[in-house]
Amino acid sequence: MVLGRLTHYAFDAVLLSAFLAGVKRSTGLTPSIKSESMTQQTDVRRWIDNYLWVGEVVMDQSVALMSSSGYFERKR
Repeated sequence: MVLGRLTHYAFDAVLLSAFLAGVKRSTGLTPSIKSESMTQQTDVRRWIDNYLWVGEVVMDQSVALMSSSGYFERKR
């Protein structure tokens, strides 16, 4: 029961990170982590950078998988 809940929270966190990566790709907007009020310590800033990096990797892999699939097509 605890493992299932932990897995659910981890999946949600990755999904949110991928969403933020998609927003960054389509609009150029990204969370500001340079604010002194948000991150006083470099460890927190590094953790946030890694979290956002995971979202970008998930986004890249998802786009690659969808591009090679016959179920998706690119429309511009």
